[in-house]
Amino acid sequence: MPAKVALLAGADMWSLPADERIGLGRLVMSDGPAGVRGEQWTPDDPSVALPSPTALAATWDLDLVRRAGRLLAQEARRKGAHVVLAPTVNLHRSPRGGRHFECFSEDPLLTGGIGAALVSGVQDGGVATTPKHFVANDSETERYTVDVRVDERTLRELYLAPFETIVRTARPWGLMAAYNAVNGPSMSEHAELNNAVLREEWGFDGVLVSDWTGARDTVRAALGGLDIAMPGPATVYGEHLVRAVRDGLVPETAVEQLARRVLRLAARVGLLAGAPAAVPAEELPAPIDGEALVRELAARSFVLLRNEGDVLPLDPAPASVALIGAAAAEPRIGGGGSAQVFPTRLVGPLEGLRAALGEGTRLVHALGADPRTFLPPAAFPCTAELLGAQGTLGTAALPGGDLRWLGALPGGVPFAELTAVRLTGTLSTGTTGTTGTTGGTGTTDTARTTGRHQLAVRGVGRFRLEADGEVLFDGTLLPEGEDPAAAFLNPPEHRVELELAADREVAVSLTCTMPEAGGFAGFGLVSFTLGHAAPTVSAEELIEQAVAAATAAEVAVVVVGTTEEVESEGVDRAGLRLPGRQDELVARVAAANPRTVVVVNAGAPVLMPWRESVAAVLLGWFPGQQAGEALADVLLGTVEPGGRLPTTWPAEEADCPVWEVTPTDGRLDYPEGLFIGYRAWQRRAGAAPAYWFGAGRGYTRWSYEGLEARLTEGAAGSTDTLAEVSVRVRNTGDRTGREVVQVYLATDGSDRSRPDRQLAGFAVVEAAPGAVSTARITVPRRAVQTWDTTAHAWRTAPGVHTVEAGPDAGHRPLTLALVVPQD
Repeated sequence: MPAKVALLAGADMWSLPADERIGLGRLVMSDGPAGVRGEQWTPDDPSVALPSPTALAATWDLDLVRRAGRLLAQEARRKGAHVVLAPTVNLHRSPRGGRHFECFSEDPLLTGGIGAALVSGVQDGGVATTPKHFVANDSETERYTVDVRVDERTLRELYLAPFETIVRTARPWGLMAAYNAVNGPSMSEHAELNNAVLREEWGFDGVLVSDWTGARDTVRAALGGLDIAMPGPATVYGEHLVRAVRDGLVPETAVEQLARRVLRLAARVGLLAGAPAAVPAEELPAPIDGEALVRELAARSFVLLRNEGDVLPLDPAPASVALIGAAAAEPRIGGGGSAQVFPTRLVGPLEGLRAALGEGTRLVHALGADPRTFLPPAAFPCTAELLGAQGTLGTAALPGGDLRWLGALPGGVPFAELTAVRLTGTLSTGTTGTTGTTGGTGTTDTARTTGRHQLAVRGVGRFRLEADGEVLFDGTLLPEGEDPAAAFLNPPEHRVELELAADREVAVSLTCTMPEAGGFAGFGLVSFTLGHAAPTVSAEELIEQAVAAATAAEVAVVVVGTTEEVESEGVDRAGLRLPGRQDELVARVAAANPRTVVVVNAGAPVLMPWRESVAAVLLGWFPGQQAGEALADVLLGTVEPGGRLPTTWPAEEADCPVWEVTPTDGRLDYPEGLFIGYRAWQRRAGAAPAYWFGAGRGYTRWSYEGLEARLTEGAAGSTDTLAEVSVRVRNTGDRTGREVVQVYLATDGSDRSRPDRQLAGFAVVEAAPGAVSTARITVPRRAVQTWDTTAHAWRTAPGVHTVEAGPDAGHRPLTLALVVPQD
């Protein structure tokens, strides 16, 4: 029994233990929604950073997303990982969800399709996936303890639906249980959903792994179908489970089932002697150029929402461009938390446009407005000294003041011996009076300004900050809330000021004393930041400088976006407005230059009060490490922006159909039922969003010319497909383009408990100028089914349904009637 139980819990932060007696190798898991981190989380072990999952969903291209999955598998193999903890397939219930950048969409069909494509791609490469977080983990507030209350029908038709699609079509080798409870039981203990629905009904034969520290009760987890409790070695399984079996609280047969599924996973990834891997080495996909694919993914995800006067593409290249915004030099390429990696390379908009435009264009960058609430990491090189009771255990070089070690320490230093980490560096001042940028690479030159500098400590624990031997701070910073990951997801900050004269070199030292084991600290986490900001002009002067640059330029490109303080794992958004004075910046630049293009660097909806007063609006998401090259490709017309919105974007916060994400007395009710996203908007008389689900345009124009639909053979008895739909579209523009053709199925309106219409299928087509292309789309039978809460089964709604085709949920020019027979 102890040997079987040993299979069910982490040996450390990221791995399951090997067992030489049965030929079982060590199995390694890794975060990986937008890049595979591996067991290390340091700049010394970088990862190819993909665009955010919302960007992947915005492509609406299943083949392209499958290629992204194969890249993740290639990265996992390079880093020695066998399981990628991805994709995140929770829905965009409310735009305030802080982790929506890591999820795909508000629609279960689009989410399920994109998720299945990514899972298939990763597992093509012989690497397992764990679609997450099963289920109803759709916001971050109190995510560790919240009890989500959702009715049975809504749970089935919305929140379980993408997981069901992925399980039935892509056959994932793993799944991750959410922290939260659903209607009472925690998801790591939810026997009804984990055993009865997931395994017995859907046929899932993979492992169910807890979210990190999400397994809390030995007996309930084992009986609830949780195969693996992570991380280790301290878990609810181990000796606790052995004792539960001996005491008769857990049947030995239940443990055998859990162990059997873990061994099946090991066999699939090639770690069990005598069992063939699911994908033999000779059948692995051909090597992928990661940088090229990331660049393609980003460009294909960009959503063009406005293009008055066809200001885009900028072809031929303009004589002068004003590139404005903090994110133009230092973009957010990905969200925080589990999706954060250190990129192998980073090309920001400033660097990318400078290279693409060449010497023929005068390119000027102005900061305009700095939206950050926290100080950025110090840009000067630092040395991290790992300290133990007897002295220095080792050192590590860092490019700046941001330190992240999770699961492993540099040089293999044991966490048990680490007592403190000392970060040291030299802050230099000069006489030039400005702070220079390095061309958008995400770093800044050594400070070159004289005056009042700011230093900051950001993290959780005991810190001592010194400058030239003077103690500036000596105290403890504590996290808010009970989330065990708060130390690196949403840590507090303490600032101090330092007056510096010209031509100074100041030795800066920040020492972090390791906390006692608890939360993630007990599993190997060191995470803190030495922040720094040089003296600068006032916020008003920054905007005036940007306006002056825009006035003198032929075209102004303003890059605005969210920050990690307002959009990140671990915290929901208080509101949807862009942080800082970015809205004012856009309005004033647009007033100065009618050819103003705004690029939005965000992972989820933001308000754009200036959207009708600028020439173009381009949504760039969190675009991954080739951000600047992809942006240059799209702005200059080398590549058409191929994205369409995977989520409805509101015009005002008050318009949002679903807003509340804060639990009351530990419970979060979903009173809106089925009506989230466009399903809710279509019921709002006299109100429309800023941009509908599915919206977006390219650099050409399309007309919808024909729609045909036929029931599939034996449709009345089919459990999978209902109809085959053909949509003819013509490219009426003057350049080759791509269109995302969307098919919706509308009811006759007699059953008001059903949404008026819902997405039933989609396809990406391409055509030359004047040419016709036909999108062929399979409509699933589920599109005409509802969940019967009395019979606890799917029920087909017979009668007349309307097939609608168009470019987005708000515009469906083609319709026809489809008569659905009774089952």
